[in-house]
Amino acid sequence: MKNIAIIAFVIILLGVGGYFITHKSANDVTNNGITPPTNTTNTQNQQNVVPAVKEETIIGASIEGNNITAYHYGTGDTEILFVGGIHGGYSWNTSLVAFEMMDYLKANPQAIPANIKVTVIPVLNPDGLEKVTGSTGRFTAADVSTSKDVQVSGRFNANNVDLNRNFDCDWQTKGVWQSKTVSGGSAAFSEPESLALKNYIEAEKPSAVVVWYSAAGGVFASSCHDGVLPETLAITNAYAKASGYPASLDFDFYKITGDLVNWLAKNKIPAISVLLTNHEDVEWNKNKAGLEALLLYYTK
Repeated sequence: MKNIAIIAFVIILLGVGGYFITHKSANDVTNNGITPPTNTTNTQNQQNVVPAVKEETIIGASIEGNNITAYHYGTGDTEILFVGGIHGGYSWNTSLVAFEMMDYLKANPQAIPANIKVTVIPVLNPDGLEKVTGSTGRFTAADVSTSKDVQVSGRFNANNVDLNRNFDCDWQTKGVWQSKTVSGGSAAFSEPESLALKNYIEAEKPSAVVVWYSAAGGVFASSCHDGVLPETLAITNAYAKASGYPASLDFDFYKITGDLVNWLAKNKIPAISVLLTNHEDVEWNKNKAGLEALLLYYTK
């Protein structure tokens, strides 16, 4: 009997010990994360992620396959678009002033009011720029060919079309540049560079557009037979007053067909041409003042 009692006691002791060991192991499995509970924190964090601000957009490519890129600064709904390099390497300083603006906006994001986005397309004609500088993007004045013939050839795209004669306001197959006859393309927007800009503008609907050219030294309003828009007149005067360039209602040195800013006017988009004084100087301080005037004008 005594032995039976001892055996029974041992069995009971083993059973109790086994219970506690099993119970502890179950808790350890849960607490060690082998079968973790649903993590709601990660789900909440994913829902609260703010989408990244888009810093650049490839809006198209040139005939030779070089990207045409728009760079964005600020996050507002009111977009001011600046375009350089429509005449490629002939007006290479219009691209350099665009690069100067990009550097300034990147270094001074606080200069852009909350309701505004500034977009810069520094090179609309990368093939023409490459003819003269060897680059389709960033370059320095030292990279520019000293040959006047090479510089003139860089005014046109790879199809030998003057892109500022390829837009749909008074478009013609043949246009005029100074006293020369130039190609306006086979149709309005026949060239991939001008078509890329058209598509971007129609999709994004900027509030105002500034296009740099050289060289005459002035700010010129846009129109396409309907007169100058009141807002165009306002930004023409604002940019001119701030920069010190003279203001003009139209470009009347010679007849222009297929002009970019006049096509914008036809589509009721305020647009101005800013002509640098010569083909070499960037005149950044003047254009910085013009930029600041437009930022102030469009600030809510």
